[in-house]
Amino acid sequence: MDARVTFHDHAPETLSLYDAVVQGLSRPRKLIPPKFFYDDRGSELFDAICEQPEYYLPAAEHALLNGCAAELADLVGRGRVVIEPGAGSLKKIRLLLEALQPGAYVPMDISHTFLKSAARQLAAAFPWLPIHAACVDFTHSMPLPQQLPEGPRLAFFPGSSLGNFHPPEARDFLALIRNTVGEDGMLLIGVDTKKPAALLDAAYNDAAGLTAQFNLNLLHRIQRELDAECEPQAFRHHAFYNPQAGRVEMHLVSERAQALRVNGHRFDFQAAESVHTECSYKYAPEEFIALAAEAGFVPVKHWLAEERLFGVYLLALG
Repeated sequence: MDARVTFHDHAPETLSLYDAVVQGLSRPRKLIPPKFFYDDRGSELFDAICEQPEYYLPAAEHALLNGCAAELADLVGRGRVVIEPGAGSLKKIRLLLEALQPGAYVPMDISHTFLKSAARQLAAAFPWLPIHAACVDFTHSMPLPQQLPEGPRLAFFPGSSLGNFHPPEARDFLALIRNTVGEDGMLLIGVDTKKPAALLDAAYNDAAGLTAQFNLNLLHRIQRELDAECEPQAFRHHAFYNPQAGRVEMHLVSERAQALRVNGHRFDFQAAESVHTECSYKYAPEEFIALAAEAGFVPVKHWLAEERLFGVYLLALG
């Protein structure tokens, strides 16, 4: 490990794929949490989805972060400890590092191998930056390394991952961030906006079929890793915007009556019955600001992409 990188493995206990499948498929309305999309193949497919013309979010967010970096630095000040839960490849923080000049950076991710590799690459590009990579399940807790320098903290949660939480869960997650950043702490967060259903439906049903492959790959993973009796080709991808709930839903729909078997468990499907695999809630700016207020945050400033495709919000403790 690079001398400027320290690694902290908190050995997070997480729901296993087996337990998620057995518990989720035993429910009257079957579901599997979206975090199980991301095996190696799923991660590759998601990266490819981000390059598709219908998926507006990466380009909109990149432009926003690039455009607001200098103003953001003036608003939050240089030298903060930046904490990024669910940091993934650490690509987005690169857009802000030169402007923010953090006193330290704490990327958090559940995959220790992937996190170590990404931290090394970031250290090579920014040798001045102290990096404290923490392997945690950030949805439950955000333990911080004891070696962090003193000073105010800034949590960074880009992308649209907040949308994967149901609103009460999103509020609780924001409260967890509030407690993590503490007094004088701030939060910079990306939030997807409500927009015409046709635009959202196209984004989650790209012409190349990559989102369909991404969704169906979950069944291939179950088949491979759990030695399940499962026919992925007997399911189809279905994604749509639910305007009443304000969310995009993704489902795997059974094309016929069939059974999926895992280690002695049998799960029967009727024709057209589905497994709910993901929600992605969308928020108008006033809706998100109200949700953040419930968690103890007040708005400092927010930036909206062209055509209000995406929003980035800077929040402080109320």
